[in-house]
Amino acid sequence: MLFRAILNRDGGTLRTTDLDALRQRAEEIFREAGDELDCRIVDGRKVEKELKAAGEDPDVDVILAGGGDGTISSAASVAFASGKVLAVLPAGTMNLFARALSMPVELEAALIAIAHGDVHQIDICTANGRPFVHQFGVGVHARLVRIRDGMNYSSRWGKMLASLRAITAAALNPPRFEVDIAGGAATTKSVVSGIAISNNPLDNGPVPVASKLDSGLFGVYLAESLTTRELLNLALDVFTGRWRANPRVTEAEVSALVLRFPKRKRNAQAVIDGELVPLDREVHFKMHPGGLAVIRPAPVE
Repeated sequence: MLFRAILNRDGGTLRTTDLDALRQRAEEIFREAGDELDCRIVDGRKVEKELKAAGEDPDVDVILAGGGDGTISSAASVAFASGKVLAVLPAGTMNLFARALSMPVELEAALIAIAHGDVHQIDICTANGRPFVHQFGVGVHARLVRIRDGMNYSSRWGKMLASLRAITAAALNPPRFEVDIAGGAATTKSVVSGIAISNNPLDNGPVPVASKLDSGLFGVYLAESLTTRELLNLALDVFTGRWRANPRVTEAEVSALVLRFPKRKRNAQAVIDGELVPLDREVHFKMHPGGLAVIRPAPVE
């Protein structure tokens, strides 16, 4: 098979990696596995163009994307549209989708796992037609990303520190907004501080990721209207893996979902797989069961 690797030199751990040495080692790994690797290292602003070119190239069998969750999400969108296989090289801060795929987080180990992995069909979701592989969020999550993105950091640890500072800043005035939630036959009206919609329900780990990727269900998580103290307590529960026991969190699993925001502000934003996007007044979610082909590590014998 021909693998086209698109590595975002501005993403996460790749900023401080010897990329020429990484490319050479990657080519050796895939050659030894009997495959061909075409590795392209590009600036962040050129990643989307290169991903689309890979999706349109009839000779490419697998799109291998290396970068943060935003890069991986863009690659998944291209693979979903083109019908090509996606491989994920975790090179971001959290690597949430890579974790859900059980991909090693060390770069060389991940390359070996990809070269010797198996192709699986997993679910992918769309929000008003825009694909996502991990999560769609409104409220607290979007505010955290907006505050964090306004800070300066140059490393993975710097980004994590910026996230902690963003939580503190957001807690001073937690967001509160109305939402109508239509899942199945019933519609509920709520006032919340945050909503998260995940591609398959989340597990109980300290870094919440989907426990499986082929259930055909959305995970729906609501943080009820929070005070400053309640938001800080929830943040602590998320970091320690106890968020499910927090009394301000409710959850559900549904196969169809529509969110309506009757008092949406003009400049309101949502976050999709770590990237900020404008928030529509009405968001229709669609599950595409088995719609994305991905490489997962082969079972350990």
